[in-house]
Amino acid sequence: MSDDDGDLDLRELDDDELVKQIQDDLYDGLKDEVCEGVEILLERGWEPYRVLTEALVGGMSIVGVDFRDGILFVPEVLLAANAMKGGMAILRPLLAETGAPPVGKMVIGTVKGDIHDIGKNLVSMMMEGAGFEVVDLGINVDVDKYLAALEEHKPDIFGMSALLTTTMPYMKVVIDTMVEQGIREDYKVLVGGAPLNEQFAEAIGADSYCRDAAVAVDTAKAIMARKHNQRSA
Repeated sequence: MSDDDGDLDLRELDDDELVKQIQDDLYDGLKDEVCEGVEILLERGWEPYRVLTEALVGGMSIVGVDFRDGILFVPEVLLAANAMKGGMAILRPLLAETGAPPVGKMVIGTVKGDIHDIGKNLVSMMMEGAGFEVVDLGINVDVDKYLAALEEHKPDIFGMSALLTTTMPYMKVVIDTMVEQGIREDYKVLVGGAPLNEQFAEAIGADSYCRDAAVAVDTAKAIMARKHNQRSA
């Protein structure tokens, strides 16, 4: 990296250097620079899917590891995720045209009675950063809205978030309703939020407890890898 950003002309970098620079800029949360780098790679004839996986997903995976290891914290990760979003805004319509397959699909929302969304937003952004298609239902989501979204989007993974101990039990209401309707086995259910733990996730019948966004991404990737192996077996 140059000492003065003004000295660095992204167009002078070869492809490998430019990908590395985009990853560095993503890590530093520099949205405009990430968008410029993405545009340059596309001008050079890179497939949108290749730009996504090598530059953006590659960069966010470094962010994810450092977040998990306590080197980066939530504000930095949100900045990086916002820079990623800038790049994704350019790529998404192009990916839709080329029909590039997402890694998987996730529906996520914060449960009824709870209006906390930083953790959920972080998971959404990191999942998008890992190449997943994410349907974010927002906050204060009741069981009917969850079930309607599952019916409409047929995701591989269903995520619920809660930050209040008083709203945690609502996750069980949603899972019990899924069981009653005979659709529980159709989805992998991930739950997260500060007051939760493994025991709670097990008690309410969720598949996994994810203590943070990095764990959620790792868990989701592992679920999709198992799915693909089952299909090809």
